Amino acid sequence: HGTATRFINSIRKKGLLKGNRHHVHLSANLATAKSVGSRHGVPIILTVPAAEMHQKGFAFFKSENDVWLTDHVPTSYLTFE
Repeated sequence: HGTATRFINSIRKKGLLKGNRHHVHLSANLATAKSVGSRHGVPIILTVPAAEMHQKGFAFFKSENDVWLTDHVPTSYLTFE
């Protein structure tokens, strides 16, 4: 997941939330995550262990434009790079 530095404090407290969107959007690769994060300033890349989350019952969906979607990513599943 690519995001901007200004969102990090909130993400560290609450995880990744969908906010006004239908889902949290996740990138399938590092280049896309960097590109998405750069749209909002200095990019921060968050690694999400989607396979582990899915094994524990979290649902994931893939959109037509290859974006992975989920409802929420708790902070315990995030690695901040």
